Amino acid sequence: MKMIRSLALLALAGATLAGTAARAAEALQVDPELSAYKKNEAGVSGTLNSIGSDTLNELMTLWNEDFHKLYEGVQVQVEGKGSGTAPPALIEGTAQLGPMSRPMTPDEIQKFEDRHGYRPTAIAVALDALAVFTHKDNPIQSLTLPQVDAIFSRTYRGGLGGSIATWGELGLGGAWASRPISLFGRNSASGTYGFFKEKALYKGDFKETVKEQPGSSSVVNGVSQDVTAIGYSGIGYVTASVKPLALAKMADDEAYAPSYENVLSQKYPLARALLIYVAKAPGQRLDPVAEEFLKYVLSKEGQQVVVKAGYLPMTAAMVKKQLEQLN
Repeated sequence: MKMIRSLALLALAGATLAGTAARAAEALQVDPELSAYKKNEAGVSGTLNSIGSDTLNELMTLWNEDFHKLYEGVQVQVEGKGSGTAPPALIEGTAQLGPMSRPMTPDEIQKFEDRHGYRPTAIAVALDALAVFTHKDNPIQSLTLPQVDAIFSRTYRGGLGGSIATWGELGLGGAWASRPISLFGRNSASGTYGFFKEKALYKGDFKETVKEQPGSSSVVNGVSQDVTAIGYSGIGYVTASVKPLALAKMADDEAYAPSYENVLSQKYPLARALLIYVAKAPGQRLDPVAEEFLKYVLSKEGQQVVVKAGYLPMTAAMVKKQLEQLN
């Protein structure tokens, strides 16, 4: 976790995320200090299996398409059913890449180490703001984390001591006052579910009324079709039909939007790094195809794909630290 937190402390001036992934792509630019990808003239070939995060699914697919253009002899197979599926795949050797939108748990790391004799390597490949979305027509603009907890949780560890079930309880008046809050979220296999549970629910438990969805796009789609709804997912899934809210850690704190600069500074309270775990034995090179794929992902071109997908690019300083882990 210390490594992941340190990523966000490396400052780089960045433009604010716009209301949609397309507008964000126009606003954000990758760090000009990032190196362009240098193709391996000797070439690489083979099959690369990726099993893990739904949040990273689109990114993995886009990276795969570009990587295949560079190396036609490489086939990357991507399966994104949730971060919880990555550790077993790496442990059993059914995947070389384990995308995750949360860090591995101590138990997952221990199981990996018991099988392989060494710990897995986490490579940060992009930054993300885990966003809390409402329907675009909802007038609310911001929430505190204790309010988010009281909305989604049945354990109320945020300190408010009870449930928030209507929009009126959040200060909305008129027709909104009596409207019940409709909840959308991810299933327990999701890293986004786990991250949200730890950070926004203070490691508490979700309400049984949360409509669990198999993917982030389903969450955003559900919120877009229900004016009373609220849900959470990575910022890359934002559409024009939903609105990401500014969040404050506590009632007296300033609320910050899920923007690039607020993620880098960690002012936005649900900032995170997106990771790809690999099985790299100490003192040994990584699988050649996996290593070349990660070098592309961490290049200027690879980070431009991050922006294209609506996520937040790594800085050159961050990338340098990640590349050092491949040596």
